Amino acid sequence: MDTEKRMAGDYEIIHAVHIGDNEVVVGENPKDTDGQKYMVANCRMNELFARYDEVLVSDDYPEIMKYFGQRIAAQAEKVKNELIREDVDTTPITADKCEPDSYDKCIEGKVIVIRAEVLRQEYQVSTRQIQLCTGGFGAQANSRGSACFCTNLFNGKQSRFERRDVLGELKPEYLPEWTKQKLVEIQKEQAEKQIKPKDKGAR
Repeated sequence: MDTEKRMAGDYEIIHAVHIGDNEVVVGENPKDTDGQKYMVANCRMNELFARYDEVLVSDDYPEIMKYFGQRIAAQAEKVKNELIREDVDTTPITADKCEPDSYDKCIEGKVIVIRAEVLRQEYQVSTRQIQLCTGGFGAQANSRGSACFCTNLFNGKQSRFERRDVLGELKPEYLPEWTKQKLVEIQKEQAEKQIKPKDKGAR
């Protein structure tokens, strides 16, 4: 059975590397006669469509591959800077540093660890694994739901994971220093949201 070709307009995607929030692609249009046989572009996809930006075209395949490599290198450097600080140990968190997850426990409000293997290769580091679970049906005990909403304790970004993605609750003695300030900030923000403004009454 033939694999369906991935197309971007008249171009068949022949090379693609996805790293971080961006995919770099190379496309080929063998029928082109205008000196635009090859193209390189950045691609961002959602559930509905793919959007190709910063498109360069050429008849020179080595030139296109040079730009392809440059964009991959630039994206890799961007991701590295997002994930790593000199004072932070990014060694992946393993099961021995966690209390095993159990579906009869509520993990809302807990510092949890996401399984490294469910993350993209570039994100299989502690700065992406360690999350504060903030809610979701999957975070509750004995729930039929699976969604767990989390806040990353390194960059503050919010994400959705499945309960099966959770390795366990991080043991307190393994909580890194870099998580503690962010944890305080997030808990303060959540407490402020729960405080309802006083009713000023009618004037």
